[in-house]
Amino acid sequence: MINARNLSKVFHDKKRGAIRAVDDVSFTCEPGRIYGLLGANGAGKTTTLRLLATLLRPTAGTATVAGFDVLAEPAKVRAHVGFLGASTALYARLTAREMIAYFGRLNGLSDAAVRARTQLLADQLGMHEFLDRRCDKFSTGMKQKTSIARTLVHDPAVMIFDEPTLGLDVMTARAIVKFVRECRDRGKTVIYSTHVMSEVEKLCDKVGIIHDGKLCAEGTPAELRTRYGEQDLEEVFVKAVGTEEAA
Repeated sequence: MINARNLSKVFHDKKRGAIRAVDDVSFTCEPGRIYGLLGANGAGKTTTLRLLATLLRPTAGTATVAGFDVLAEPAKVRAHVGFLGASTALYARLTAREMIAYFGRLNGLSDAAVRARTQLLADQLGMHEFLDRRCDKFSTGMKQKTSIARTLVHDPAVMIFDEPTLGLDVMTARAIVKFVRECRDRGKTVIYSTHVMSEVEKLCDKVGIIHDGKLCAEGTPAELRTRYGEQDLEEVFVKAVGTEEAA
């Protein structure tokens, strides 16, 4: 479970002064659910996710992730989280199998557990044809699948995906969306950041729309359609952001 409480993050820039990237954001995501964080580039999505993954420290507020406080217990949070960021961060000279094994050992898995998890993830993500090829020979889709596998090798209770289908071809994007849905069905707590409305429709049990660092609307897709009087989620998004700007 994730429970964010009044999270804020301020960055200081010499020219622009204080920049409030995340502004008093609160939400909850329960096990077996996907919470979609929807927003334009620069809205504060990635910063919010990095706060939850303890890669950044909040300026104010806090969050509990898998029952652990991000401020008081960051190491325990990291042990229970898989965070897929924008960078694939693969070692060019390693094969996909070696990459997954390396991160498995970093997370304290035995050799037997690493082998079992590698087999399972390769099955789920369709990686067998390139599992023993070096990462520097990979397509973008292969790199992303390998990144997902090394991120989730320790079978974390909480999974955080930051725009995981960005720049991928249609078939690879579909495979990843299917995989994320299966994670939800296995009882994982999933946060999924995107600006692709079709993915929100297919995946998300609840959606938070973030704009200028603030959570300006929240609800199930059906609730948001009713609230804003629109059937198209893109129009819902435009109205929600427009209402926030007008305020």
